[in-house]
This record gives sequence, structure tokens and C-alpha cells, in this order.
Amino acid sequence: MQSCEITITGLSHDGQGVGRLADGQVVFVPDLLPGERALVRIEPTARRHRVLTGQCLQRLQDSPLRRRPPCILADHCGGCSLQHLSAAGQLSSKRDTVAQVLQRIAHLKVALDPVLASPSELGYRNRAVIPLERAEGGVLRAGFYRRSSHRIVNMNHCPVLDPRIDALVAPLKADLEATDWPVDRHLSQGGGLRHLALRVGHHSGEVLITLIASHGSDSFAGLSELAQGWMRRWPQVVGVLLNLQDKPTNALFGPTSELIAGRQWLSESFGSLRFQLACDTFFQVNTPQAERVAELVLQQLPRPGCQVVDAYCGVGTFTLPMAAAGHHVHGLEVHPASVQLARLNAQLNGLEQRARFEQGPVAEHLTALLPATDAVLVDPPRKGLEGPVRQALIEQPVQRLLYLSCDPATLARDLEALVSGPYQLDSLQPLDFFPNTSHIECLAVLSS
Repeated sequence: MQSCEITITGLSHDGQGVGRLADGQVVFVPDLLPGERALVRIEPTARRHRVLTGQCLQRLQDSPLRRRPPCILADHCGGCSLQHLSAAGQLSSKRDTVAQVLQRIAHLKVALDPVLASPSELGYRNRAVIPLERAEGGVLRAGFYRRSSHRIVNMNHCPVLDPRIDALVAPLKADLEATDWPVDRHLSQGGGLRHLALRVGHHSGEVLITLIASHGSDSFAGLSELAQGWMRRWPQVVGVLLNLQDKPTNALFGPTSELIAGRQWLSESFGSLRFQLACDTFFQVNTPQAERVAELVLQQLPRPGCQVVDAYCGVGTFTLPMAAAGHHVHGLEVHPASVQLARLNAQLNGLEQRARFEQGPVAEHLTALLPATDAVLVDPPRKGLEGPVRQALIEQPVQRLLYLSCDPATLARDLEALVSGPYQLDSLQPLDFFPNTSHIECLAVLSS
């Protein structure tokens, strides 16, 4: 194996250090930071596009932005890739990442606003879906995956989780270990438990516990008694559910959930509004940061009483704040359960007249709505806008287009098409929803 000294000059999209060999070949090295010099062993992997991977044998020069990670598992767990980088360094790196991706993919040089930092660096995640497995002797392991693998790093504590669900991980793990229930997250040995899912209302403190399994409750003797015991032990737990996911897929949740104890939803407030959230519906995992984004969205709407389309609206996270501010909002969402909750949340807040929701693919409904629309908010999944959605926005431009993105690469691809058409990019605000990870979100504001 080849070993050599390398100086790291940047970070990859997933937080690995990036350097070059003397012949110009790019090397990705985990856990190294820009400005650091290290002795690196080049891994014997297939060369792809002149990119190699390496392992740090010894750091010869540390970055002044290096710090001791707040989590003892940071060197092993793949959940957080930037815990060894200071908070200021993370924000600077994320801003650079957005600028570089926009330049490389969309050929856009944008005067980026400073990254809007999360109010909290730790304890911000209101939801966790934790893989489970049984080791030899029946020992239950629960934890997130090691980087670039499906090997679980066993844990009892995760500092980025809201402390109110973090405190439940170890005792729930112990209770599940004491059962004789099978655990088979890959469905390779007949099935059983797959994941433990926890969700907390940031403001309400209410908690849902969900076991994700390949079989129904008849396969787990004593589940009802155990669930009732959890609710007596922790009054903040308002419901225990069993979600059925019997397919070997990367989709964590299956289509149906069985109520074991309590109720199927937790209550939460978002700004001045009331929401009900289920175990498997999407809701921003960093509630205080999402509330700040809702305020930014309201500031960018072009006039009072706008006609707005909120595409990929989920349970109405941003639809309802816009409706509460006096705008008329049409939410579009493909997932039926999310639309059902969005309509319920509108009723809870007396906003049925100003917030309407349609279920189905965004592309099926958007074109007909655009002629009477002043502004559109799109908050697509990581893959970005589908081609028909992008084309509809170009063919029928609206006065203001707000694009909330969780992937700079797909954002850059879509912006290239939009600004080549009828839009101009007015501003782009990077948003840190996930401190200690390499993830970065952006709010792009366009006008026509």
C-alpha cells in the first residue's frame, strides 16, 4: 500500500478531507480538515475518475479549527461527519460548499448571505430512527451506521438528539433486549424488529415511540404490556405504535402503523400554530430553525394577500404560517397521510378558508394553478424538482419563486434552468439545519 504526505485543501460534500497526490490525483481522507498535513495510506480501491480514498496514519499539522468532538463515538459513527470541526469552521465550510457547487454546476457566482446558524449545535433533532440488530448471545445493538457501511455503531447516547428522546434510548434498548423477539433489519433471517423510532414535540414535550418491524403485533408477545409500562414510566410518552415494513427496502417506514397504546399522534406548536404529527410523516427535525425559515418565507412574499402555491407541503409546515399571515395558499403533496394531517392542522387553526390541500404528484396540479398564482414555494426532496415541475415554472413564471433546498447540487441544476429562463436570482440564504454534519440547506429567492 502506498503511503505519502498530503495537504488537505478542502472538504467533500460528505465532510471528508480532500487533497492531491504529486501527480494530481484527488484523494478523499475521512476526519481531516483543510490546512492539515498528514501521513496518509492510500487504500487499495478501484480508481474512479482519478479519485482515490485514503486513511490517515498520522496528522503532521493540525488545523486551528480542529476541536475535540462532543460525542465519544464521533470517530466511528457515520451520523455526524464534522464534529471535529469548530462551529465557526462548519459554517464557513458549508458556505464555501454552496458557492463551489453553484459555480461548478450552474456557472453562477452568487453573493451568498452568511449561513444562518442553528440556534443549538447539540440536542436539536426532534426525531430519530435507530437501526436494531441482535449480536451473538442475544445482545441487542442499537445505533447509527459506521461511515460508508451498514455496520451498526452501538450507542446508548447521542448528543445531537433532543435530550428528551436521547434519555429513552438506553432504557428502551434494555427492555427490548430482555424480550425474545427476533431482530432482523435486513430481513435475511425471517424478519422481526428493524428500527426504533422516536419523535418529540420540541415545544410540547410529547413523545411517540414507534417500533418498525416486518410483522404485526401478534408476533411480539407481551408488546401491549410493555407499551403500557412505558407510558406509565414516562408520562410524556403519549403513544406507542408498531409500523409494518415487510419489504427489503431503504424506505424506513411501511405504509401502515398499528396503535399499541395511547394515541397515534403528538401535539406540537409551530410559531403560533397548533399541529398534530404522526410517527411517519415528514416534519422538519430542527424545529426552532424551521420557525426562523417560516419567518424568512413570509418576508419574501411580494404583497399582502398573495395567492401562493406551496409545493411538497407535507403536513402544512409552511403552508399554515402563510395562511395565518393573510395569504391564500394551495398546498400540494403526494403522500396521502401528510395531506390528511395538513387538512386537520388547518382545521385546528381555523384556516380552512385560506389553506387548501391537494393530494397527488406536484406536476399533476401545478400547471393549472400557476396562472392565478403570485408566488410559489417549493420544498422538494433531495432529488430536487422533477422535470415537468421545473418546466411548468419556466413556461408560466410567477412573480416570486422561493426554493427551499436540502441538496446544493440539485438546487444548482434547477437554478441553472430557471435563471436561463424567465427568472433572476435575487438572494440565496444558506441554512444550517444539521450542525455537526455536512448537510446544508438553502433558501433561494427568485423573481420574474
